Amino acid sequence: MREHPHRQHLDQCIEVAKSPACEDVFVLLDEDDARLQLERRLGRQQVEQRALDGWTVAVKDLFDIAGQITTAGSRAFADPRLGRQPAAQDATAVQRLKHSGAIALGRANMTEFAYSGVGINPHCGTPINPCDTLTPRIPGGSSSGSAVAVATGAADIGLGTDTGGSLRIPAALCGIVGFKSTASAVPQEGCFPLSAALDTVGAMTRSVDNAIAVHQVLSARAVGVSDAPLSSYALGWAEGLMLENMDAQVSQAWDALRRLLQKHAPQAAAWDPGLLRQISDIQTPYSLVGTQAYQLHSEWLKQHSDLYDPRVARRMMMHSEVTPSQDAALQQARQGWIKDMGAAMQRFDVLLSPTTPIVAPAFQELAPGAERDEAFFKANSLLLRNTSTVNFLNGCAISIPCQLPGQLPVGLMIWHGAGRDDVVLNVARQIEKLLKQEHQ
Repeated sequence: MREHPHRQHLDQCIEVAKSPACEDVFVLLDEDDARLQLERRLGRQQVEQRALDGWTVAVKDLFDIAGQITTAGSRAFADPRLGRQPAAQDATAVQRLKHSGAIALGRANMTEFAYSGVGINPHCGTPINPCDTLTPRIPGGSSSGSAVAVATGAADIGLGTDTGGSLRIPAALCGIVGFKSTASAVPQEGCFPLSAALDTVGAMTRSVDNAIAVHQVLSARAVGVSDAPLSSYALGWAEGLMLENMDAQVSQAWDALRRLLQKHAPQAAAWDPGLLRQISDIQTPYSLVGTQAYQLHSEWLKQHSDLYDPRVARRMMMHSEVTPSQDAALQQARQGWIKDMGAAMQRFDVLLSPTTPIVAPAFQELAPGAERDEAFFKANSLLLRNTSTVNFLNGCAISIPCQLPGQLPVGLMIWHGAGRDDVVLNVARQIEKLLKQEHQ
């Protein structure tokens, strides 16, 4: 009797997950449980088909899985002195994926406490970006393991979170698709937070259509899919800050993309309201995510700072003196900026920009070690600059691959404000099709 295709697919995914390409990708690869999940699903499949039947999922180590301790990529949370207990039930996002037929492979590695866009973890090891077989490169973070699992084919879905770009950055650097929805679209129950004001639950996939299928499950809402051509949308080309400090490969890909889209969307207009530079002014000398991260971790840091990644602890401790009145002023300033941005963006259906201004740096340039801290923080700031704008906006965005053939992965970010998820996804579908046709 022929093997069921879902069993064949799971076997292939597990084989890749256990291969050298996925070294340090999973902090826990639960092969037996994955096979048990599939057999239970196959037993019910004759009665009812589900949207994600047989799809495999790498679950970021921020999400609860029943019977397991959620360690958030941290040695501190794995330490018995903190008394963390196994989760009583799956996180809502995990529940929804499993209910739709997806198979959770296990817990994926990540930046400690999701607090970096680089993806390096000194405790659990760092997944290596599969885009370059000659030079080990960073995967991007913080959803590093989930991204590499998808990029290598170990998983169809990389479940993750995005507080400043943690889905879109690794997607861009690894050459896959990462979608950050409007934050309120997907429940966050059972997911350890970084910043209540900025966190978003979402996923990485290998195509926009797959991103739509997964988002429909995570959000429990049908996406209004449209085949309207790009010429029917008002597109805005981001200029100014989002194009600064681009490296050669990102610049070449961006120029080629503009030339291609000018043929299909000649109505697209340049856009640089100057408002983007106000984010750094609003968040000087302290950031919203840093303030909220320190508030959450303050007691653990006082007692167990030696267990933290020194770079993570350093960034959190920078916010130890923020007062409640300063925090309130920051929140108020953000709301005013969102209102101003809404007015500035209203003539556009979506905005287009590079996801990150640089391709994935070599791991050795940023590896753990005080002598590389300066390079690490510089790269982290560059990687987060464009993507974190969307989180501060409370908006939605997707990153899709747009590199030229033979180049390292480059991401195109398509974005807008809150509630514009369907438009962003539909424009991404059309651009993805054009890029595939162009590079065939």
